[in-house]
Amino acid sequence: MSIPIVAVVGRPNVGKSTFFNKVVGRRLSIVEDTPGVTRDRIYAEAEWCGRRFALIDTGGLDPATKDIMLFRIREQAQIAMEMADVIVFIVDGKAGLTSVDEEVSAMLTRTGKPVVLIANKIDSGTIPDNFYDFYGLGLGEPLPISAVNMTGLGDALDRVVEGFPASAEDGTEDEAVRIAVIGKPNVGKSSLVNAITGENRVIVSEVAGTTRDSIDTPFSYAGNAYVLIDTAGIRRKSKVSDDIERYSVIRAIAAVERCDVCILMIDARDGVTEQDKRIGGLAHEAGKGIVIAINKWDLIEKETGTLEAYRKKVYAEFPFMDYALVLFISAKTGQRLTDVLDAATAVSENRSQRVPTGQLNSLIQDAMLMHNPPSEKGKRLKIYYATQVSVRPPLFSFKVNSRDLMHFSYARYLENRIRERFGFVGTSVKFVFREKGET
Repeated sequence: MSIPIVAVVGRPNVGKSTFFNKVVGRRLSIVEDTPGVTRDRIYAEAEWCGRRFALIDTGGLDPATKDIMLFRIREQAQIAMEMADVIVFIVDGKAGLTSVDEEVSAMLTRTGKPVVLIANKIDSGTIPDNFYDFYGLGLGEPLPISAVNMTGLGDALDRVVEGFPASAEDGTEDEAVRIAVIGKPNVGKSSLVNAITGENRVIVSEVAGTTRDSIDTPFSYAGNAYVLIDTAGIRRKSKVSDDIERYSVIRAIAAVERCDVCILMIDARDGVTEQDKRIGGLAHEAGKGIVIAINKWDLIEKETGTLEAYRKKVYAEFPFMDYALVLFISAKTGQRLTDVLDAATAVSENRSQRVPTGQLNSLIQDAMLMHNPPSEKGKRLKIYYATQVSVRPPLFSFKVNSRDLMHFSYARYLENRIRERFGFVGTSVKFVFREKGET
């Protein structure tokens, strides 16, 4: 059984993201005084009294808004509420009850789900007179807390756990392939996520920078479990002009660190830019599987050989990761979207591949006979032994007589021989060289 889901909702600027961060124990949500900062749902796993649950932070709810972005935030929060087993409704205990709180309360009542009413910002320990107005919402006893000072959180989480369905089991999460969709702003990352999952789970807009948070979207395909991570577009540092944007870049980089496979999306009309190379370099250095998706291919005029010529240009721009798969897609029309998932699955499997030690050493010996190892001042490189020590990414350890004699070009030669024999398409391969006596 899946673990229970808890959605944190409320009007803008009542402290939802602060509450979320304190509960999960790390700064996942953007915390800023600007209403509307948390635009999309954010998922994280939390635990209280031995019970694990998924916590969802949402954008601020304003039921009467006519602002298009705030209206989309409301849609996102509604999806989160539909998914949730328990809803945490946070109000501003210092400001008191507002008409928006009453409208949000009516929305929550209609869900028919357990609601935990939390009055945040009770920082002094003294309950203000207007606190008792919250009883009028008809959601039961409001719990006074201070998310910033972490007071009252235990009582609030006790109430949350009490609302979990009896059928919910604290089981182990199924192994899923985690796919991060990365790229510079406005290349179609959110459109790809929405097209694959068939649900408007991430806000899609022509305005660059719409997705400010990294969004985890679990789904299944061909009997396999996946998690899609839609990330904020990574801009050049010189373009990061405010704290909110900076947090988004940091979180996008963190998404690369915790995924298995990166889908690097590139706008076909722009070609490979310097920023695309930087972003690809992040994934490469992190040792992730990489699929390069050339998006908006439907907008390119084509003739015989256009695709292959474009592919060669892409590899020429990414000489450090010529192992990556290159696909030509259209997130808007759905062109080759299943190819993206098939490629990500294959790359994930390649990252987990193990090479038998005997076969590896036989290959290395043959490679050394075909191309003599480098030498310097009469001393030639000797490779005594090689073994694969780990996977995801594949890491190979070589016992050598001198690490200094292992030139980059020869290491690349050995990597190419390993790839020719064993594949490893779509994933980086890491080498470590140790001299005798080193462990």
